[in-house]
Amino acid sequence: MAAETSSATLSPIKTVVVLVQENRSFDHMLGWFKTLNPEIDGVTGSESNPISTSDPNSTQVNFQDKAGYVDPDPGHSFQAIYEQVSGKTWDTNNPDPNPEIKMNGFVQNAERTKPGLSETVMNGFKPEAVPVFKELVTEFAVCDRWFASLPASTQPNRLYVHSATSHGAMSNNTQQLIEGFPQKTIFESLEENGFSFGIYYQSFPSTAFYRNLRQLKYVDNFHQYDLSFKRHCEKGKLPNYVVIEPRYFDILTAAANDDHPSHDVSEGQKLVKEIYEALRSSPQWNEILLLVIYDEHGGFYDHVPTPTGVPSPDDLVGPEPYYFKFDRLGCRVPAIMVSPWIERGTVLHRPSGPDPTSEFEHSSIAATLKKIFNLKEFLTKRDAWAGSFDIVVNRSSPRTDCPGRISTSSSSIEGRSLERHLSIQTG
Repeated sequence: MAAETSSATLSPIKTVVVLVQENRSFDHMLGWFKTLNPEIDGVTGSESNPISTSDPNSTQVNFQDKAGYVDPDPGHSFQAIYEQVSGKTWDTNNPDPNPEIKMNGFVQNAERTKPGLSETVMNGFKPEAVPVFKELVTEFAVCDRWFASLPASTQPNRLYVHSATSHGAMSNNTQQLIEGFPQKTIFESLEENGFSFGIYYQSFPSTAFYRNLRQLKYVDNFHQYDLSFKRHCEKGKLPNYVVIEPRYFDILTAAANDDHPSHDVSEGQKLVKEIYEALRSSPQWNEILLLVIYDEHGGFYDHVPTPTGVPSPDDLVGPEPYYFKFDRLGCRVPAIMVSPWIERGTVLHRPSGPDPTSEFEHSSIAATLKKIFNLKEFLTKRDAWAGSFDIVVNRSSPRTDCPGRISTSSSSIEGRSLERHLSIQTG
């Protein structure tokens, strides 16, 4: 049951729910939503990247609205992202740790990875192709300036989500993940202040990569999503902080629903629809704030320059040959916020503080939880700097007109998934 303490702020939010999906940029998933709301910093179709950044006469590849099933997976290593955002290839012998950010190397990097891949990288989904997101963005809020915490792959960014640091990691290092990362997490901060948390996982809980969460005392904080989430919603037993981990792999009885290429985004749409409808029907609905984000951009084009000059969380330096100082953010990713305390059609841009350079990034989750629940201290210098997204709560009373169900039927989503599956079988 959601805990309450006298130290809590006056926020109407008592339960924060977070779902982190995989490897899609803002422009790829939500860029064309500018057609629904011109206030969204999306795309117009005039955006392009050259095939060669060194050739002033190079052919340009324009960004289009024909995104669909994605295979293979675009590059999103540190080196790949370096080229995507700067237009320069990483040179170990002559490194430039602070390149000029031009966002013009996506096509060049994609074509180097696989000829023709730029067509995948330079396409986004029409709003009607991701109907659940279309309804949530229309009914609630979208943040068009949320960045990955560092220009690197999945696990380092996921580590920032709950600890505001990757403890020096900048790649998916299997040995480090097995050993577990030692930093303090937001879960411990919540517990120390008398608040509750729960992790609802489908494949496996990647949150177990934090070493401290492997302690026996936390075993009851982990729940199998299919067995527990809807039941806890119905009974009003969701904890103060809810983390939902998607299905990262296909299994015999169900497809992966994390949106990581080559997984079908229609499966992710079904998951978000299911989560929303379970929360909407819960007696806790009027105390809930749901955040749906993506861990990193997955190599897909985005036009907004990645911020530089950000504070290192803990002054650690990444391993050779990059020696990254954790002073640049990664690419912009989708961020959707849902609550009855949000006005329809809200668009959240950059935060107003706490620092003049503050941005929304994964450390904003820890920053927001600290603010909502009046926690005693920040985790690192990064969440102390990051903007808190509680400002999206922009009403004085909860709405009564929030849809009970997402209007797009699950059958139509399933139909697209089946159609894609059959085309692969017969193609």
